[in-house]
Amino acid sequence: MAGYLFTHFIGDFDGGEQLYFSVSRDGLHWEDLNKGKPVICSQTGTCGIRDPFPVRHPVTGKFYLLATDLKIAVTKDWMKARESGSRELLIWESDDLVHWSEVRTFTAAPEGAGCAWAPEAVFDEERQAFMMFWSTMDGTDRKLKIYAAYTEDFRTFSEPFIYMERPRHVIDSTIVHDRGMYYRFSKDEERGFILMEKSESLTGEFQEISSEQLEHMPGLEGPECYLLADGRTWCLIADRFLEKKGYLPMLTEDLGTGRFRVLEDTEYDMGITRKRHGGILSITDEEYERLAEAYGKDI
Repeated sequence: MAGYLFTHFIGDFDGGEQLYFSVSRDGLHWEDLNKGKPVICSQTGTCGIRDPFPVRHPVTGKFYLLATDLKIAVTKDWMKARESGSRELLIWESDDLVHWSEVRTFTAAPEGAGCAWAPEAVFDEERQAFMMFWSTMDGTDRKLKIYAAYTEDFRTFSEPFIYMERPRHVIDSTIVHDRGMYYRFSKDEERGFILMEKSESLTGEFQEISSEQLEHMPGLEGPECYLLADGRTWCLIADRFLEKKGYLPMLTEDLGTGRFRVLEDTEYDMGITRKRHGGILSITDEEYERLAEAYGKDI
């Protein structure tokens, strides 16, 4: 039966910018863990956790959790956060999703940069290593770009490099691999919607995929994409941040077409808390039961 773990934060307020867990059996109906309270609270850097993203190492099975070091509830100043915020990313690791290491940090943004936001990682099949990527305003201009670095253990990293740059800001990128193709979703500030692209290589040239649904839905951010339990249907979720309506799921059986079916409200349930930008991990039955036992479900 298996299931899914959703790591996220819940809002720009005191206590909201910490690590929260939710679980689902089908990837569409979610239950909040730990009575809707944080699972981890940060005492490092800004003492905030945003954009938490979980990943499983395909060889060792070890879990890693990446996050943004930002607490906007304190500063309430997005310009300051972009131009002179934390250059660090937060990293935890675990063998069982319940017991997590002490946090460590990685200075992701170059000297003179203003921030390091929304880290994610995807396993590069060619290099047999993870490519970790994040948004940074690097100081050369007043524009957010996607930077990246390679790592095998999230302890040592290659020199960060500019991975993606657009005419205006580009943030909140996520990448999945399906049948020999990498699919990339990014929030393109120039056109105001989630941009979809594909490439046979992570560092190769990406080709834009036209998507009528995405192009006619402005005001989305924090895209995440994952395969549902049937093994053929992909679910893309994105946060309707402008409307303050939370995540909206969209389904497709062929990412290459760019065609999605937007779900009706009755077809999904995101749980009680309002989930903000996070990440989703496929888990086993044993892992699902372990999480439910450790934290309990529902508020």
